[in-house]
Amino acid sequence: MAVSRASEFDPPPDSPLTTKEGWRLWTGRNRTPPQLREDWRELAPAERLEYDDERLNYHSDLIVVNTPTIQDITKTVSRLLVLNRRQISARRGLIVTGGAGTGKTTALTQLGLTHELRTQLRNPRPGPRIPVVYITLPPAATARMVAVEFARFLGLPILARANLTDITNSVCAVLCDVGCDLVLVDEIHNISLTTRAGAEVSDQLKYFSERIPATFVYAGIDVEHAGLFSGIRGRQIASRFATISTRPFALGSPQHRGHWRSLIVTLEQALRLHQHRPGSLARHDQYLYQRTGGMLGSLSHLIRGAAIDAIHDGSEKITKAHLDAQRLDHAAEQQPETTPRKRSGRRKGVA
Repeated sequence: MAVSRASEFDPPPDSPLTTKEGWRLWTGRNRTPPQLREDWRELAPAERLEYDDERLNYHSDLIVVNTPTIQDITKTVSRLLVLNRRQISARRGLIVTGGAGTGKTTALTQLGLTHELRTQLRNPRPGPRIPVVYITLPPAATARMVAVEFARFLGLPILARANLTDITNSVCAVLCDVGCDLVLVDEIHNISLTTRAGAEVSDQLKYFSERIPATFVYAGIDVEHAGLFSGIRGRQIASRFATISTRPFALGSPQHRGHWRSLIVTLEQALRLHQHRPGSLARHDQYLYQRTGGMLGSLSHLIRGAAIDAIHDGSEKITKAHLDAQRLDHAAEQQPETTPRKRSGRRKGVA
């Protein structure tokens, strides 16, 4: 029997963040760390397996740190949300820009999570409410593809014969009705204003921002060097959007070193290991910086991966061998070492 293809959109089984179902699952997730049990050694095998599984699942999730950059982004957008409340047009927005792997998407999603939770607490209202929309721009996007991404997030059925105007009107009507006031657009560097398609995507986003009473926040890789602010359209974007840059952590000054150590301490405090001594990782800040190049995502992956190995092998503490065993992303692995790593035949604790 033939399958009807009346719609371009079918709800994805994995419910990504770019659908309202996936966004709700993620924002509504229980983020309470599991409690360490004093009787963990006496647990029956099945119960121990379940207990360890809970901790493994916890460490598999990204440990988000409220860094100064995330604080700056959240504060800036909170101010913009108020400033834009009574603006009919020309609403102001924010662009988060920086190199690959510097935490732009993490900052963007955490901003959305914070606003979603605040909205639920401060402004409960009857009926459906969708305060946040999160989409990513696909490569070589067209204006219609962007409109479909908005419709996909909302779960709107899009008929193959529907034109751009029909989709846009449907999206705007729904978002106005559900009280959306924050729109997050990731991968904005996929727009090239030098092409006709890129220019039309820019115009489409601008049209959405005029029709939807929301604050728009974009994120992309080095957008100031990608031509997003060039030409007539670029100058218009530049006149309406502030920018905040994400960068790797530095280690040059005592203040920078203090920020890096504080970050390590925060990640270390989040661990759920029975034998790990607090502060032992922070004393190896130079080694951790050499391994990660100051990238928050790489550092989180390194520490969480070592914690997972410590649970698997039963040591319940992170050792230097655990850290050395982690394979990081290519960019982190290519970092030059200013001092050689010390290796030992014995598996000593990190401390």
